[in-house]
Amino acid sequence: MAVRIRLRRIGKKKQPQYRLVVADSAAPRDGRFLETIGHYNPRVEPALITVSEERALWWLRQGARPSDTALSLLKKTGVWEKFSGEPVTAPGLPAVAEEAVGVPVAEARSEADEEAPPAEAGDEGDEAPESEQTPE
Repeated sequence: MAVRIRLRRIGKKKQPQYRLVVADSAAPRDGRFLETIGHYNPRVEPALITVSEERALWWLRQGARPSDTALSLLKKTGVWEKFSGEPVTAPGLPAVAEEAVGVPVAEARSEADEEAPPAEAGDEGDEAPESEQTPE
C-alpha cells in the first residue's frame, strides 16, 4: 500500500477549498483517507494554509510521498525544509536573501545587465580580459 499526501476537494461548486490528507494512492481523490493533516483555502488573499507540522513530519518519516501540489504547500509552510534539511528557494533565483543584500534581486539583475558591455561575435566567456593576460 503506497501512501500519499494529497489534496481532497471540499466546498461548493466554483468555491473550492481543500483538505491536506494522507490516503492510499489507489483511493479516489475525494474518497477514503487515513488522516487529515491540514487545510488549504486558495480563495482568500493571501491563501490560507494550515498544516499540522507534527503529523505531517510523522507521515513523511513513515514513507508517505506528497503530490506535487501538496509538496508546494509543505514547502510554503516550512514543513518540507524540516523534513529534508535542505533550504527551500524559488527556482531561478539565487539563495541570497533580499534583506541581506539591501537591493531586491530583480533590480540587482537589471542593474548588472545595464552595466555589462555587449558581447562581440569573436569573444569567448572563458578567456580573461586582455589587461589580465600575461604575455607568453
